[in-house]
Amino acid sequence: MDPFTTHTGRAVPLRRSDVDTDQIIPSDWLKRVERTGFGAGLFSEWREDPDFALNQERYAGASVLVAGENFGTGSSREHAVWALTDFGFRAVVSERFADIFRSNALKGGLLPVQLPADVVASLMALVEAEPDLAVTVDLDARQLRAGGLVADFPLDDFTRWRLMEGLDDIGLTLRQEADIAAYEANRSAHLPRTTPVA
Repeated sequence: MDPFTTHTGRAVPLRRSDVDTDQIIPSDWLKRVERTGFGAGLFSEWREDPDFALNQERYAGASVLVAGENFGTGSSREHAVWALTDFGFRAVVSERFADIFRSNALKGGLLPVQLPADVVASLMALVEAEPDLAVTVDLDARQLRAGGLVADFPLDDFTRWRLMEGLDDIGLTLRQEADIAAYEANRSAHLPRTTPVA
């Protein structure tokens, strides 16, 4: 997972609330066994509409998604996060996120930036008026900046540290690799053992 300290990019407004994971990545795309390639399926049913925000040339290459409230509801599929990151998004801004989506996003290196409804509405208006506006998500300061808009967002210290270090659950475990190996080396022979994968 790539470390996340500060990200600056353009944003795309998604004026839809209660966006669930079935809409983020439809079930047709869940047959893949790799973590990559899901970006092509991101909002695939909505992208059939030429006027859909992600189809508009002025938002091409945007790396911050600004969405309505209750983003990521529905099933717990982590594929939704994989689709967003594979498409190029580093952060999603919303008034509220589904708990499981938020957890999957934080474990997958996608920053869910939770801001009050009026701030999200102001950001959407700014981005719609000026599609080339630079939006900065500063994880170190826990702050979003865009034009004259400056807003602090909540995130606990441990999760912030883990994202800044680029550590997912496996990365956190591997930081203890020497201790794990020492423990395994001293276990009784009659107990089950793990063997390294070659």
